[in-house]
Amino acid sequence: MIRCRRVEMPGGRLGLLALALFCATVTPSWAVPSFARQTGMACAACHTVFPELTPFGREFKLNGYVLDNIKQVTGIDTTNHQTLALNSIPPVSLMVQISYTHTSKALPDSAITGALAKDGELNFPQQVSFFYAGKIADGLGAFVQLTYDGVEDHFGLDNTDIRYAHHLSFGGNDGNSHSLIVGVTLNNNPTVQDVWNTTPAWGFPYSNSSTAPGSSTSAKVDSGAGGFGQSVGGLGVYAWFDDHFYAEITDYTSAIPGGAHPLDSTQANVVQGAAPYWRLAYEQRWDRNSLEVGVFGLDASVHPGNGTALAGVTDKFRDAAADIQYQFIGEDHLFTALATYISEHQTLNASVLDGFAANADNNLKTLKLTGEYYYQRRIGGSIGYFSTTGSTDALLYAVAPLTGSANNSPDTNGYILEVNYLPWLNTKLQAQYVGYQKFNGQSTNYDGSGRNASNNNTAYLLVWLNF
Repeated sequence: MIRCRRVEMPGGRLGLLALALFCATVTPSWAVPSFARQTGMACAACHTVFPELTPFGREFKLNGYVLDNIKQVTGIDTTNHQTLALNSIPPVSLMVQISYTHTSKALPDSAITGALAKDGELNFPQQVSFFYAGKIADGLGAFVQLTYDGVEDHFGLDNTDIRYAHHLSFGGNDGNSHSLIVGVTLNNNPTVQDVWNTTPAWGFPYSNSSTAPGSSTSAKVDSGAGGFGQSVGGLGVYAWFDDHFYAEITDYTSAIPGGAHPLDSTQANVVQGAAPYWRLAYEQRWDRNSLEVGVFGLDASVHPGNGTALAGVTDKFRDAAADIQYQFIGEDHLFTALATYISEHQTLNASVLDGFAANADNNLKTLKLTGEYYYQRRIGGSIGYFSTTGSTDALLYAVAPLTGSANNSPDTNGYILEVNYLPWLNTKLQAQYVGYQKFNGQSTNYDGSGRNASNNNTAYLLVWLNF
């Protein structure tokens, strides 16, 4: 789903902060039937319940999305070198989401002071996505998502991962052979290339409301209002050794769609130079179980923009994260546990100079915990906990109705309860409830205008179709 980017700013720029809050925070959806048509396998081969991947699904992605079991359109040159290998059925799919959102207390009217917006909203659609997802040539495959956002009423390029992979085998004289996959990824969102559901681009909740209030900030490597999703482009290399060890390095730079080009002061959150992302992980599989432990991080120098020149000093963000994923995939019972912790150190020299932040040094810390259970891939649900804490900053987190913080704090925490029913493997009916214990620093009167954290509690119903 298309996401907004955070803009550090004083309380006077509430329109942009409100946009960051209400722009779609729906995590993307990557269970696409074109993969099933290409491989000749049911969705359950690659997914527990979409979009969460199984070990086989992770291998499919690491190998470049190219495993196929259908007739190919091929070509060769005079040296018998293959010049073309296309699926006879184009790897194209469609996804539709229709949703209803209700918050505990209606949100303030956007234009009339003291008035309230309509309480309860049907988004028909919330989003429609078109996918090219599958093989391009031998070793080369892609996941490309073009999304119509029903709230913003526009199309845009969504999460995209184009990759080439090559498999090597070596050793074996002593009976100990080794396998190695080496690959190249070209993508537009840090962690969208990852194969575990602990990293932000793939993390729980897999879908949520695009109109309910949400946290106004997040780490750069995260997928919320402060992240880089769909506003950068990165080229990276990765290796997967002996089905256990994963390592990756990807370099990102700004690739912001829309607005002024070349990028200038009218843009925001613009990367200066390159922003390296790194990832290390280890996975152990036994019987019907798998366990992954890993670390990842991102370093970025950023111009705030938003009316200030893209020159001189920058804001620097250093993110470091750790994650754990456990899966049990039985005949009837499926269980997954996910944990992610992200720590970000911010050196905000540019934002202080431009009057967007009060402190030169800030930090953000994010914790996400999730447990999921399904019976026969048909009915189940999830319980999640989330927490964001950080430095207080009188300008970065200014007092403002709904979106602001009375004590200048980003601290937000709460829980997510979700029940899903899948009458078919490509159809999900979802009921979700998000409860806030603290929002923007406090549980009561958090914005200084009388709104409580619990007023933002959200009931969300979703029909999710893939075909």
